[in-house]
Amino acid sequence: MTERFDCYYCRDNLHGKKYIKKDEKHVCTKCFDKLCANTCAECRRPIGADAKELNHKNRHWHEDCFRCAKCYKPLANEPFSARDDGKIMCGKCGSREDGNRCQACYKVVMPGTQNVEYKKKVWHEECFTCFECKQPIRSQSFLNKGDDIYCGPCHDKKFAKKCFHCKQAPTHIVYMNMPDIIGWTDALGTGHHILPITMLTAPHTISHNTGFGHGTNVVNYEGHSWHEYCFNCKKCSLSLANKRFVINGENIYCPDCAKKL
Repeated sequence: MTERFDCYYCRDNLHGKKYIKKDEKHVCTKCFDKLCANTCAECRRPIGADAKELNHKNRHWHEDCFRCAKCYKPLANEPFSARDDGKIMCGKCGSREDGNRCQACYKVVMPGTQNVEYKKKVWHEECFTCFECKQPIRSQSFLNKGDDIYCGPCHDKKFAKKCFHCKQAPTHIVYMNMPDIIGWTDALGTGHHILPITMLTAPHTISHNTGFGHGTNVVNYEGHSWHEYCFNCKKCSLSLANKRFVINGENIYCPDCAKKL
């Protein structure tokens, strides 16, 4: 006599019939669907014995219900991310939801794309542009003025200190140039004023490489600057670097020539 093999719940004989083993118990498909099936996290219906079930962190889905919450792409065989709010998303939509946004266009900067990071902010490479000429900075050097970013040439044109005599801007400045993350502290001054005539001058100073180009000596006096080779007497062309001088308007004179004015 054949030993009985019954459903745990309805006691129906399971010989020759389909059944499911649930928690060490043998259950017919009818009882499984009614009493044991997990509930789909998406459609809230039981996941029957004949359905393919997917699970993730104690949550369960019908295979067809396991889709991206944003674009509805099937994710049974695709990478996905589970958000804190319980939503399941494909990699692309998850990046759009959680990714950094460009400071210029406010669109998401997708992982793996070319971008620029500066002061904990991020831009698309093509959105990181000079405030003046509007051209992308890309791998060039740049300087900031407040929140505005300038390429080297535009910064020189707009802000660089000019010689009080020849009015020429720097011909070469060495900037920092680092890929992706670039930092710079602006130390160049602006402004030009005509000084009143002064017969007894205070000492002036000579500094090296202060915005007039690499390897250039600069004469500084009362907020104004000259190339050392421009700091000459207007009348006799004597170099007045490290010497006493008289300034009249925009011109400088040696003491002897000043007496003849």
